[in-house]
Amino acid sequence: MTEQRILIVSHGHPDHSKGGAEMAAYNLFKEYERQGLDTIFLARTDQPSHGGSAFSTINSDREIFFHTHMSDFFLFQSGYKKHVWQEFRALLQRYRPTVVHFHHYIHMGLELIREVKNTLPDTRIVLTLHEYLAICANHGQMVKPGEQMKLCYKSSPTDCARCFPERSAADFFLREKYIKSIFKLVDRFVSPSYFLIERYKAWGIPEDKMVMIENGQPEIETPAPRPLAEGEVRGRFAFFGQINPFKGVDVLLEAFKLLPEDVQEKVYLDIHGANLQGQTEEFQEKIFGLLEDLGDLVTLHGSYESHEIGRLMEQADWVIIPSVWWENSPMVIQEAFNHGRPLIGSDIGGIAEKITDDVNGYSFRNGSSNSLKQAILKAYGGEGNWDLVVKEVPNPLTIFECADKHRGIYHG
Repeated sequence: MTEQRILIVSHGHPDHSKGGAEMAAYNLFKEYERQGLDTIFLARTDQPSHGGSAFSTINSDREIFFHTHMSDFFLFQSGYKKHVWQEFRALLQRYRPTVVHFHHYIHMGLELIREVKNTLPDTRIVLTLHEYLAICANHGQMVKPGEQMKLCYKSSPTDCARCFPERSAADFFLREKYIKSIFKLVDRFVSPSYFLIERYKAWGIPEDKMVMIENGQPEIETPAPRPLAEGEVRGRFAFFGQINPFKGVDVLLEAFKLLPEDVQEKVYLDIHGANLQGQTEEFQEKIFGLLEDLGDLVTLHGSYESHEIGRLMEQADWVIIPSVWWENSPMVIQEAFNHGRPLIGSDIGGIAEKITDDVNGYSFRNGSSNSLKQAILKAYGGEGNWDLVVKEVPNPLTIFECADKHRGIYHG
């Protein structure tokens, strides 16, 4: 068997970008490195480079920053063609990977995939799909633009043009043809959920080119339940992730406002989230207004580092995922399971796929603060209730198992 040389390409480095996709890509790289495999991690950054170079190193010479950007977010085309046709090509020729595993193409450009095929035609190309960017021009969320956050079930050039009247149906038809022409060069697509596979299959990606592999987690000793004070119940809830209109933090806060006063006195919510300051003024005002209404019932902690997740999970009884879009498989699901914490989550997309209602967690109607309130009341129902649910929390895929599954598809 040919010795593998693996190039992992990510749209960000977790030291600078806190998304789950960046962490999934980096965890895989670190596991390959731990196993002694010949692996390089190429992460895009928007930081300027020293001397104008397209590349610089971070942490070690195996972790490389790619100083580039996209100029066209409709067609995902690079803003610096020279970076694709010269610098990236030179990196491929110098390193000559047997596998290039893209964990994204956003911010870098789809042309990178074509460049791999043109420069190293025998190199295997793998693409992990983290959302629906190729299908949906609304940030890959498959949610109708506007305040109502109406879910979209299927794309078509005509429907997409209704969402974006500044573009024609012909624009969307050509966009789809272009993206699919690039995707034909991919040998295998990876998805952390079956739900996303079904969406891309309906869009036209052959089912036999797609495989489901969940995001692997480091093997840890499951932390003990949070110690309780005398008379205290398991009413400490936590949110982890980005704070934007798609993540449903407003729905979560509204649900806590709806709780009866006697329950509000015995529960608590921690919000560990980044990027609120990058949202619209209107959305920020809504969130800060709800936080002010809830007072001491909620604490907004801001962003956190990946190495802090264990300590933060230990302080929680329940993890809530209130997203209002078709989440694929948020990293926090596997992190919660890894730390023995049950979930309360929206009943759509990859979230619903991971939660068995009334068994290892609770589901609630997507976007409904009243339904989430009911789920919180169910969860709050006492120590014995938590004990029953936490026993059914599954063991997540380990990072070793995840890496092994990926190496299998790298070999074809």
